[in-house]
Amino acid sequence: MNTQFVTFSDVTSQPGGSFDQDAGLLDAYSTTVVNVAKKVSQSVVQIKVSGRTSVPSKGNPNQTPPQRRAPGRDDADGGTGSGFVISTDGYIITNNHVVAGASKITVSLPDSRDYEATLIGRDPATDIAVIKIYADGLKAIRFADSKQVQVGQIAIAVGNPYGFQYSLTAGVVSALGRTLRSESGRLIDDVIQTDASLNPGNSGGPLVNSNGDVIGVNTAVILPAQGICFAVSSNLTALVAGKLIMHGRVRRGYLGIGGQLINLTERIKQYNQLTAKTGVMVASVEPDGIAGNGELLQGDIIVSFNGQPITSVDDLHLLLTDDTIGQQIPVTVLRQNRQQKIMVTPGEMK
Repeated sequence: MNTQFVTFSDVTSQPGGSFDQDAGLLDAYSTTVVNVAKKVSQSVVQIKVSGRTSVPSKGNPNQTPPQRRAPGRDDADGGTGSGFVISTDGYIITNNHVVAGASKITVSLPDSRDYEATLIGRDPATDIAVIKIYADGLKAIRFADSKQVQVGQIAIAVGNPYGFQYSLTAGVVSALGRTLRSESGRLIDDVIQTDASLNPGNSGGPLVNSNGDVIGVNTAVILPAQGICFAVSSNLTALVAGKLIMHGRVRRGYLGIGGQLINLTERIKQYNQLTAKTGVMVASVEPDGIAGNGELLQGDIIVSFNGQPITSVDDLHLLLTDDTIGQQIPVTVLRQNRQQKIMVTPGEMK
């Protein structure tokens, strides 16, 4: 019996294409990732912390924090993470949860130089922190405009865990506009979801596009899931980092109330001509003098803040920006099921 063998080079993989063409496409993809690795690797650093103490969270104790993969632990009070250089004079961005509570922060550069870093500022509400080292010959990485990011584009996560130089995983942007609850209890907006695996110790490293520019900061992974990772968008990161460098903190408004979600009955909605199904009931008022909240009463249901509808506590968090601090803001509440407009003066969250 004669046996004939068919070689793959003689077979068309699909109409209009060949395996040679597929190989060319694969080579182009590989070339892109390799070029990005060469461009970005010298800007990604390892961060080692020690003397860590617990940092109390100001978040709502009734809210469940995200199932975040913690930075790799070196010892009982230490840990490691990643970061990346954003200026030639030594400013570095990382995650807040990487450096929070550390008494000593050490940065290891790709060329094996070690420097003790100074904490410039951290923002638990976005899980972004800025540290600084004094070193020469640093290569900074650029930010891309995260508004231009599209679902399906290449996303490359880079980190420097455990001192093994750098590690890289590639994938695609799988979703945009996600929200992620930070350890402070506030929602992080405009989060990028990607299937580029986030390895242990890579928290704080950059998520970059095919040009090697930062589109996000790797911050969390859903532990039970496979290949679902999140990054704080570059635009939000740049805004927060700028405020941390200038002021050492991000200022946010504070009302001094305890609020809880409440459903509005159809009768109340129709009587008050409301379209939202929920509001925020004032469960407690803290007369601590930080915020001018004297007109708010326990049992009030907040349905509007500065002309914007309020359907959840998160809506209030989003609107309590630094622009509201010290300003008289109109608030619409339901008091005894009737709309009433009052004025509040947000203080600054400490």
